[in-house]
Amino acid sequence: METLIMLGKFILSLSILIILHECGHFFPARWFKTKVEKFFLFFDPWFSLFKMKRGDTEYGIGWLPLGGYVKIAGMIDESFDKEQMAGPPQPWEFRSKKAWQRLIIMLGGVTVNFILGILLFGMIYLVWGDRYLPNENAVHGIAVGELGEQMGLEDGDKILAVGSYDLDKFEPSDVIRYIITDDIKSLKVERAGQLIDLELPADMAKTLTNYDNKDLSLYDARLPTVIGKVAPGYAADKAGIKVDDQIISLDGKQAIYYDQYMDISKASPNKTIDVGVLRGSDTLSISATLDSLGRLGFRNYSLVHFFDTEFTEYSFVDAMTSGWDKAMGFYQEQFKAFGKMFTGDLELKESVGGPVIIATMFKAPNPNRWNWRHFWNLTAMLSLILAFMNMLPIPALDGGHVMFLIYEVLTGRKPSDRVVEYATLAGFVLLMGLMIFVVGNDISRLFR
Repeated sequence: METLIMLGKFILSLSILIILHECGHFFPARWFKTKVEKFFLFFDPWFSLFKMKRGDTEYGIGWLPLGGYVKIAGMIDESFDKEQMAGPPQPWEFRSKKAWQRLIIMLGGVTVNFILGILLFGMIYLVWGDRYLPNENAVHGIAVGELGEQMGLEDGDKILAVGSYDLDKFEPSDVIRYIITDDIKSLKVERAGQLIDLELPADMAKTLTNYDNKDLSLYDARLPTVIGKVAPGYAADKAGIKVDDQIISLDGKQAIYYDQYMDISKASPNKTIDVGVLRGSDTLSISATLDSLGRLGFRNYSLVHFFDTEFTEYSFVDAMTSGWDKAMGFYQEQFKAFGKMFTGDLELKESVGGPVIIATMFKAPNPNRWNWRHFWNLTAMLSLILAFMNMLPIPALDGGHVMFLIYEVLTGRKPSDRVVEYATLAGFVLLMGLMIFVVGNDISRLFR
């Protein structure tokens, strides 16, 4: 079920992005009375899953979910329809239209993806708002994960700043982003009441982008061990442990914080231990037997029980403005990351993901539920990435066609069909090579 939900999200997101991108080409073409021969979701080499013809256009669904396309009459594209191009130009063909009209047709797809990304980010703010934990409210500091340990962090630390960036929100993802994109070398940390500058390992950015570390955590908010729910039939229930009890020790070892409890309990499977419990003003010692996974069988209260969070509600204008800001920030981070890949500060094979890795990103925090906020956030990011990738000046991509059209507008000379054809072929070969690389890289990651 978890895998089906993940794949369902990926296919739905990809379908939305492809259809809207191709509509960005389709409708301007129709406005300028240009014939559109095909409109396909996914590619259809050899056969299609579905197709139907309405007017001059054949609509269909292909079987290869790596993209989609519209086939515009009189245009040199990846179909390499030489027979059509050999005849004299017809009034309804792309090549017969004015350069500025052809430019609008070619820019339509990336424009839709760009606007869609901004709108989706804005709608997320409008519908869900922004709830967060102020950094200063995490009074118990952090519970360190495996990546945090590699940085030199310790349980109970309070991270105040990443380089020159002060942390207003308790967001581990912000720390990771700053380290990767801004070449941050140190953290400002409060440890046991003392301020220290924690120097990071030299290769920390590469460690954070290494695919093998994708499931490792940096840190979480440190929480007291307080029972939020008792699972019926488990050791805690049998031993009489109740909701709102605070566990303070396990087997004589301090377990005031939930990370301490987890460290001790996981190391004690099937063991009968003394559980120190604070119930109101009474301190109790309760004997309980952990199961084979070291569990007592309870759910700890979440951070909203212990800390005051803040919530920002957005008007439509504020939401759209914040959506724009988030989209621009996303692009800024991507450009910085690409720059680091080209300089070798980040490894290309660890930092670039293809369709297989992108699909795994749709695995939600609660894998058996469809999390719409998570879905739309990923769809917004993918839309912005598609807009950027399609604008690269590579023949066979929208950006390649735009490059030729800008040349024509500036010089008044139209490149010959043969030049465009050969350039498109070269671009197509390059794209296929890149696709083979990223898909092969995705698969190798999954099996290493």
